[in-house]
Amino acid sequence: MATRTTSTDTDAPAESNGTAAGTRTRRSAAGGGRRNGNGTATSAGGRVRRLVIVESPTKAKKIQPYLGNDYVVESSVGHIRDLPRGAADVPAKYKGESWARLGVDVDNEFHPLYIVTPEKKSKVSELKDLLKDADELLLATDPDREGEAIAWHLLDTLRPKIPVRRMVFHEITEPAIRAAAENTRELDQDLVDAQETRRILDRLYGYEVSPVLWKKVMPKLSAGRVQSVATRLIVQRERERMAFVSAGYWDIAATMDAGADATPRQFGSRLVSVDGSRVAAGRDFGPDGKLRNTDVTVLDEASARRLAESLEGRDLTVGSVESKPYTRRPYAPFMTSTLQQEAGRKLRFSAERTMRSAQRLYENGYITYMRTDSTTLSDAAIQAARAQARELYGDSYVAPSPRQYTRKVKNAQEAHEAIRPAGDTFRTPGEIAREVDGDDFRLYELIWQRTVASQMADARGTTVSVRINGTAATGEDVVFASSGRTITFPGFLKAYVETIEEGSGGQADDAESRLPQLTEGQALTAAELTPEGHSTNPPARFTEPSLVSKLEELGIGRPSTYASIIKTIQDRGYVWKKGSALVPSWVAFAVVGLLEHHFGRLVDYDFTAAMEDELDAISSGNLTRNAWLTGFYFGDGAGSEGSVAKAGGLKKLVGVNLEEIDAREINSIPLFTDSQGREAVVRVGRYGPYMERPTGETDAEGKPKTQRANLPEDLPPDELTEEIAEQLFSVPQEGRSLGTDPVTGHEIVAKDGRYGPFVTELLPEDAPKKTKPRTGSLFKDMSLETVTLDDALKLLSLPRLVGTDPESGEEITAQNGRYGPYLKKGTDSRSLTSEDQLFTVTLDEAVEIYKQPKQRGRRTAAATPPLRELGEDASTGKKMVIKDGRFGPYVTDGETNASLRKGDSVEEITDERASELLAERRAKAPAKKKAPARKPAAKKAPARKTPAK
Repeated sequence: MATRTTSTDTDAPAESNGTAAGTRTRRSAAGGGRRNGNGTATSAGGRVRRLVIVESPTKAKKIQPYLGNDYVVESSVGHIRDLPRGAADVPAKYKGESWARLGVDVDNEFHPLYIVTPEKKSKVSELKDLLKDADELLLATDPDREGEAIAWHLLDTLRPKIPVRRMVFHEITEPAIRAAAENTRELDQDLVDAQETRRILDRLYGYEVSPVLWKKVMPKLSAGRVQSVATRLIVQRERERMAFVSAGYWDIAATMDAGADATPRQFGSRLVSVDGSRVAAGRDFGPDGKLRNTDVTVLDEASARRLAESLEGRDLTVGSVESKPYTRRPYAPFMTSTLQQEAGRKLRFSAERTMRSAQRLYENGYITYMRTDSTTLSDAAIQAARAQARELYGDSYVAPSPRQYTRKVKNAQEAHEAIRPAGDTFRTPGEIAREVDGDDFRLYELIWQRTVASQMADARGTTVSVRINGTAATGEDVVFASSGRTITFPGFLKAYVETIEEGSGGQADDAESRLPQLTEGQALTAAELTPEGHSTNPPARFTEPSLVSKLEELGIGRPSTYASIIKTIQDRGYVWKKGSALVPSWVAFAVVGLLEHHFGRLVDYDFTAAMEDELDAISSGNLTRNAWLTGFYFGDGAGSEGSVAKAGGLKKLVGVNLEEIDAREINSIPLFTDSQGREAVVRVGRYGPYMERPTGETDAEGKPKTQRANLPEDLPPDELTEEIAEQLFSVPQEGRSLGTDPVTGHEIVAKDGRYGPFVTELLPEDAPKKTKPRTGSLFKDMSLETVTLDDALKLLSLPRLVGTDPESGEEITAQNGRYGPYLKKGTDSRSLTSEDQLFTVTLDEAVEIYKQPKQRGRRTAAATPPLRELGEDASTGKKMVIKDGRFGPYVTDGETNASLRKGDSVEEITDERASELLAERRAKAPAKKKAPARKPAAKKAPARKTPAK
């Protein structure tokens, strides 16, 4: 396949280390050195010195001992170069080019402009120095598209004059590393092309569409090929919840009695039919609250209670008993997406937390490579799993023959093996307990259990379905139904049971519900008949596991990117978490609305999935990157119907639509029409979302007057009901008037703002434009309804001058900030313990506070009782508590502190969520620096003897 690439003149000065021209060549051997029979260069002494480059320092440290002294293993610490991050990164000679802001020369075969990032220049120099003493270079980056691309960037940047080979392995064990070093290959240019195409595509998409969002919605927003589609899924689910109309229905729950000889004697049953007509259940109602069909009987409370009363004491008979054998096969070993889903359900890990832990396990040699679409196991792994199952559970629990799990993988080049314990024999969790703890231990245990279970025998049992007939005193013929499941042989369930998605209503595979032995015609009695009311529920919000499952089902993105996608949409403010549920923000509604109406194909699920297939075709060599990118960006009349290429390309799509977009319309999300016929909407403004509706009046210029209301940040869109909206509208936007300041004559009002309630003064119309009104946040024990004028004047008097420091002569002031009360002297600030101190602290007390050593963090946290006590942290085993600090409530285990986020409440946060916050905080903490080794003290030279005179 013809290829194209950038090349980098690495001998040029660093500031010009970027170019957008050149031709990619296959440099498997770049010359230099004397060759042996295998084609590898040798040094003059006959020993071959090899430099092995991996991405991670951890991986380098682990691999070095396996390869011996003839190898030097060094890490690149991830990517060494990328497209420019901003205009400042673009070399001077390209700044005038029309494509410079993109970093891609769209007029010259989409040549990317690669820049060695400033923080990696020293690393590149270090690698070049190591190359000088090497006879051969082995590029041992990860065995996927991104790893292949990193290897190519290293090759193109370092420009070695020695043979270069690609070294690939899927686990970091000594046999695997030695085998990889002996069985190298050339760089796979198709994989490199595929990854580069993705990078260019994402740059074009983001840099062309994001500015539209800045102009029409809000600055600093972003669009992305997969992130925008993922956001749309979450917004669409919230729309369904907002439009959902709940329906009510009733049935009868019965406790049947089979007599004293039966085991169990009593069992549950439920009414399913009245006079031959099925009793309506939740599935019979649509999202509009109406019946999907009319051939069912809907019981209301009165009819259910009346029927239950008329069945009291009536004879009941077993109408039918149907028994079937039950068999459940083991689950396939983990691939990336199923690991993320199950770790989310069972361990309450976020996708990012799962992949972070899996990366550590892989790099330290505990599991195989964690980015894979494959569920297959090697023969050695199958034998290891079967041997361990036999040792732990016995022969009867091992499958009669080895099990191999296959699935249709869209990109076979990335499918190597499932995620499993590393090695030809598996170490049990107990065997690694001293080496691994916290998240890594729990995840390894999950992977080990799933792998072993995959080679175990089927679970077997029996399912029973029973129908019970009767006639009510009022003449209705009724049918009750009961079902049971008995597991006679647990098989693989002895080792592993998959967790059911919360709220899905499913039943765990190891759950049993026993029924007594019943025969057709057997008489029964109803020990209890209970009318029960039910209501239909809206579709559940996505959680991280269910979103991963949906993305995979639709074929959108690749599992290896799901963790970063979910993190990105949260970091961008499009989505926030309420418990484990993903809730869209109003900004996300506006962005998705704009993309749907004006760039529909870009967020179409089928189109995005088809695009993924086309990108895979590039990696398999069946499609050329330049032709595909040209069609996507500039258009292609021969493109598939409805595609971006057929519509004229992305560039034209953005140019044509930009002027047609009505920003006010896009940023208005309809809510409801009130009793007076006024349409209430949420508007997304530059300073956040708010509600608005017309008042029916006009101003002096004849323009309609509107009423506005602030929206609480932690109120999910589907909970903004008409009742809650009216409550918010009832709070005057102009605030509650408290009176007049006797000194200034300005009116003082109390208002509710984005960051909480506050008081402010209303300046006269003739006040200078540069004059800002005084404002002050309400104290924690104040409310908008009860705050008085005196309270407000005290708040507006802040900051208060406490006095002048007698030593430095600097003024000390008492101030109330967003994160609590504090003293300020020049640039030095100290926290106060209470808001009352703002008005009572004296100069002597302030001076004494400044004499104390400055304490970092939450100064009074230790003395303040916790807001709530939780259980033990899953990683450290230490007790967790929630405390109140300067930056709001936070969870701590005594060592790590993590602030609660939007959607987390002190009252409702779970132990799992608290552990997740702590784990994320630990991951973001900077690595502890090792103390530099002390140099031995220099020996003093002996005193020179003075010669005798």
